[in-house]
Amino acid sequence: MTPADIEAIERATLGAVIPEAQEEADGWILPFDSGTVGRAKSAVPLRHAPPDAAMLPRIEAAYSARGLPPALRLPVLAPFESLRTTLAAQGYVEHTLTDVCTAAASRVAAVSEGPAAEVRDMPHDDWASVFLGEGFDPVDGASRVRKLSQGADTLFATIRDGEGPVAAGAAAFSHGWASVHGMRTAGHCRGQGLAGRVLATLAREAMRKGYPQVFLQVAADNAPAQALYRRAGFEKRWSYSYWRKP
Repeated sequence: MTPADIEAIERATLGAVIPEAQEEADGWILPFDSGTVGRAKSAVPLRHAPPDAAMLPRIEAAYSARGLPPALRLPVLAPFESLRTTLAAQGYVEHTLTDVCTAAASRVAAVSEGPAAEVRDMPHDDWASVFLGEGFDPVDGASRVRKLSQGADTLFATIRDGEGPVAAGAAAFSHGWASVHGMRTAGHCRGQGLAGRVLATLAREAMRKGYPQVFLQVAADNAPAQALYRRAGFEKRWSYSYWRKP
């Protein structure tokens, strides 16, 4: 990953889950949001270089001024070890280790030969209903639907069975990258290859729109998703974790 790739991926991430407000300061984006989506409300560096020692107080002051708790999304890399140590010493808690992975869209498109998912360029009730189904946190699901629905250039993929919508996903397009978000499969339909069909469909749409590269972010402990993404050709580029005070 080049420095330009890293910055583009971070900007594209926030372009897909647009926060209520954001600021930039010394190579960081500070997004502010009252929802549940961590990426939309955690300060993140645009480059993988040692941060200025004064950055943490600036981040804390910016979030405090908006009545929000400070939060950071930090790469698990050597340049950030000093800041991570400082955060731990000040009572911040690390959680949700997440991998940033990239792949060629052409490789991802080949992960499934099953029927394509239905794709629309606007969010709709069938797509949103998958996030609100049994087994998913309804508050978090509603928040993610709102965030993904606000993207300026986003496609929404859905698969139905005889009972209704059972799998969904979205792809956003900005800063030279296609990004995959919100992959969901109803609990009673898992293991049937539906997520692979959604993923392949979104990758084909990326190629159609002229985006040869795809990225996604997946929890490090989500073994089924990790296995699917490896089969689709995704490779981990770096990991990050969130830091917040309890």
